[in-house]
Amino acid sequence: MAFSPSKGLAPISLKGRALRLLSGREHSRAELERKLIAFEEVPGALAQALDELQAKGFINEQRVVDSVLYRRSAKLGTARIRQELQSKGLDPGMVLDAVASLQDTELARAREVWRKKFGSPPLDAAARGKQQRFLLARGFSGDAVRKVVAGGDDDSWDTADS
Repeated sequence: MAFSPSKGLAPISLKGRALRLLSGREHSRAELERKLIAFEEVPGALAQALDELQAKGFINEQRVVDSVLYRRSAKLGTARIRQELQSKGLDPGMVLDAVASLQDTELARAREVWRKKFGSPPLDAAARGKQQRFLLARGFSGDAVRKVVAGGDDDSWDTADS
């Protein structure tokens, strides 16, 4: 007799679905609402389940922010990280605080991303444009991109702006 997932098994509760999602990575409450609204059979059941999970500490917006910063800051610029945090429906104040904490390291992070991808200054305008577009697409500021592409591995301009 073949196993049939639709026969004999109780449907997964909203809380169970939320916990399954949270076991993979941190999710904000807004993300969980977007992902689980289709499974809500009784109006208000999703909000109640999420309230319980939030009260028990399973949903924590500060952990979501910390997780995004940890996973993404080495590869992405401040603008892309801000967009990612905003798309998660997080409190705007938390997003602003997180973005402010990244401003100090923007240049160093951009230089490291550039070094891993290119490693040497561009030889012509086409190569310079390619390198600049690469960094801009990853959300680094125009100022940081210009400094990195113009200076390459030269650390002398690092202290000039401080």
